[in-house]
Amino acid sequence: MRIPVAIRSLLFSFVLLILSHGALAQVGIGISVNFGPPALPVYDQPICPADGYLWTPGYWAYDDNDGYYWVPGTWVEAPQVGFLWTPGYWGWGGNAFLFHEGYWGPQVGFYGGINYGFGYGGLGYEGGRWEGGHFSYNTYVNHVNTTIIHNTYNTTVNISETHVSYNGGTGGVEARPSPQQESYANEHHVGPVAAQTQHVQAARSNPELRASANQGKPPIAATAKPGDFKTGVVESKQAGGEYKAPPANAARGNGARPSTESRPADTTQAPANTKNHAAELQPHTFTPPNTGNAATDKKYQQQQDKLTAKQTQDHQKLQQQQDKEHQQATKKNYNDTQKQPMEQQHAQQTQQLEQKHATQQKQMEQRQAPRPTTPKPESHPPAEKPH
Repeated sequence: MRIPVAIRSLLFSFVLLILSHGALAQVGIGISVNFGPPALPVYDQPICPADGYLWTPGYWAYDDNDGYYWVPGTWVEAPQVGFLWTPGYWGWGGNAFLFHEGYWGPQVGFYGGINYGFGYGGLGYEGGRWEGGHFSYNTYVNHVNTTIIHNTYNTTVNISETHVSYNGGTGGVEARPSPQQESYANEHHVGPVAAQTQHVQAARSNPELRASANQGKPPIAATAKPGDFKTGVVESKQAGGEYKAPPANAARGNGARPSTESRPADTTQAPANTKNHAAELQPHTFTPPNTGNAATDKKYQQQQDKLTAKQTQDHQKLQQQQDKEHQQATKKNYNDTQKQPMEQQHAQQTQQLEQKHATQQKQMEQRQAPRPTTPKPESHPPAEKPH
C-alpha cells in the first residue's frame, strides 16, 4: 500500500526531530567541511599499558560549533583476536573534505596514505602482528616495556617526516586505494568500540583540544588509555605546521541553503540542514542502561554496542558506494545538471538509512526501558463470622 506523500513527509520530519534532539551527544565524525584540518602535531607515544592493547593514532575531528579539535592517540584493546585498526582520514570529495571513519578488521585497509606514525606510515601497518592468538609489538616504532610484555620484535621501519593530515585537494597526500585495499574494506569489520567513542566525546568537550585554541599544537597529544586525560598523558612537541583557524560556523560543505531560499516541491530533494550523504552521518548514541541490576545492564550494554557496530557498518558501506559514484562522476566530468539525479538519490539513500536506524534505536530503548512493577494487593484479615 502506498503511503500518501504528506504522511511520509510528516513521519520523516518526526524522525529528523528525534535525530536533531540527540545531535549534541553525538560524535563529530562522518561529516563534510569546506577546508582541511591542521597538520598532524609531533608527539611521542605513551607506553603501552598492557598486553593486547593496540595503538590508534590521533587525528583531527570536526565540530560545527568549535571547528577542528584533536582526538589524542591512544592504546585500545582490540575487539577480538586477529583484528587490526584502520585509522580514519580526511579526504577531498570534489567540493568538500569528507571524513572516512576508521574500523577494526582482519587487515589494515586504506587510510588516505596519511603518515600517522608509530607504524602507520601511510600504507598498511608495521607496528605489530598477531601470532598464535597474541599481539606481537614492533619495538622499533612502539613504546613497550619489554620486561612486562615479552611478545615483541624489532624491525626497522622507514619513518617519514610528513605531517599532512588529509588526502587529495590542494596540498593533500596524493594516494589512492589499491584493489586489494578496497577488498579489505569489504571484509568483515566493525566500527570503533565504545571506549573509542567515549574517548572522542571527551576530546570534543575539552576546549584546550580545539585547533582555534592550540593552533595545531594540542596540550594532550596522546594518552595511555582511552578517555583518561590525566594519567599517562603526552604533550605535543610542536605543531606539524602553521595553522590559522577560519570561522567554525562557516565551514560546512553539505550544500545547505538558507531557509529564505525557495525550494522545489520535489520530495526526493532533502531539506536544508539535513544529511545528504553517508559521509555526513554521525554515530548514534544510546542512553546507558540503568535498571538497577548489574547483570541486566551489562546485557543491555552489549546489545547497544552490537547495534552501534552494525549501524556504523551500514554507514561505511553506503559511504563507500556513494564515494565510488562521486569518483566516477568526477572522471567523466559531469556537470551540475548531470550530477543532480545522483545527488538526489544519495540524499534519499542517506535519509532512508537514518530513518531505519532511528526506528531501530527507538525499538531498543523501548525494549530496555524499565518495566513498572505491579503493586501487590493489600492483605486484609479475614472477616469474623457472625455468631
